[in-house]
Amino acid sequence: MTNTGSSTREVGQWLEKPQQTVSGRRFRRFVVRTHVIRPHERLASTLVPLLKDRVGPDDIVLLSEKIVAISEGRAIPLSSIKVGRIALLLSRHVGQLGYGLGLRRPETMQMAIQEAGLCRIGLATVAAVWDRLSGQSGDFYRVAGRRVAAIDGPGPTTIAPYDRYVVLAPRYGEQLAKALSRRLGGTTVAIVDVNDVGSEILAVVGPADPKWIQGLTRDNPMGQGSQATPIAVLTPVPLGSRDLPWRLELPEGASWDPVASWPGVGQMEEAGVWPNCI
Repeated sequence: MTNTGSSTREVGQWLEKPQQTVSGRRFRRFVVRTHVIRPHERLASTLVPLLKDRVGPDDIVLLSEKIVAISEGRAIPLSSIKVGRIALLLSRHVGQLGYGLGLRRPETMQMAIQEAGLCRIGLATVAAVWDRLSGQSGDFYRVAGRRVAAIDGPGPTTIAPYDRYVVLAPRYGEQLAKALSRRLGGTTVAIVDVNDVGSEILAVVGPADPKWIQGLTRDNPMGQGSQATPIAVLTPVPLGSRDLPWRLELPEGASWDPVASWPGVGQMEEAGVWPNCI
């Protein structure tokens, strides 16, 4: 697989991000530009031409949960959301998390209530109050559930026109991942919710370990939206192809003494291959 990156923001452009290592395996990481995905778009048909013949069975294709939800018609215009008193009250007491407003926006809180139910949001609010008293964090979303945690309200980097929408969690992510994996010849496909706060895996179809995917996306290589790169491709670097600073080309006819040439521990750690040397 090769990088075709350029300085223009063309649809289908592949951009390479810094390589990452997880569980002793090094991966090249690419992000792929798309057009702005439209509601009810046939997403598999859109993505196959961008990926087919460029990914193999060992690669991992990642799709932003947001474009999956948009294609399902799960993007709700702010203007159509009628905010109730409870949503307005609760939104005023939500702390800042990450780069956007999240549930601090009343419309987003209203959609959270509609997705999870008022009772569950009430229990989650009690858990959040307990968190503040005990110095913990995260129990609101643990109690509210994954469908609430995946709600994406408009933020400062949201690409138009979705800077005027609340995007809910996708309902059929696994079905899409199965269809896309099949059309790509068995490549692993995952639906991910990745941002500057963390990385969550909503669905995986294929043999890739979700923990690998989390480790390879902690720095949010897909960006926050304005980059228009909601697809990532992770491709493993073949074993034995590491470009190590101590691996030298020998002159023809010369012999290599493995004892004399063995690198020190400090060199190995710096190269990022200790203790997984071959």
